[in-house]
Amino acid sequence: MSLLQQVLNSIKYIALWGILAHILGEALPRRWFHWDRFPYRCFSWERDGHFYESLGIRKWKDRLPDKSKYTKSTFTKQMKGHEGEDSLVRFLQETCVAELVHWALTLLAVPLYFYVPTPLGAVVASLYALSNLPFIMIQRYNRPRLARVLRRKQRD
Repeated sequence: MSLLQQVLNSIKYIALWGILAHILGEALPRRWFHWDRFPYRCFSWERDGHFYESLGIRKWKDRLPDKSKYTKSTFTKQMKGHEGEDSLVRFLQETCVAELVHWALTLLAVPLYFYVPTPLGAVVASLYALSNLPFIMIQRYNRPRLARVLRRKQRD
């Protein structure tokens, strides 16, 4: 398989799964997602998101692409306009969906290597898996912060 064919096959694979993940993620019922239950609840080692601050997440999280900015039908991930309880609940559910989708894409990096079983395929599959981790971290960082805002709203 030529280098160009390896690159094209990798791009096709990633694009196909990216599009399918978007469609499936949008189709999943939000009532299935509970931010306060496993696997979405905050683990003790995450220290309510402070662990991610030690990784400098505040400096880089807004520099990564956000699909909701480019897809009109997607729930916006900007805090502005999400002051109500129902909107915050939906926002929390959306963080769970986004995390699930990015974990699925991370796992789909393994078959990418078998689709392009070359050293380049191994590199692309590894980079593809690693490229989803910052998005998972962002969801896990934002979720406890959003949950605190929701709890405050519910107390008022």
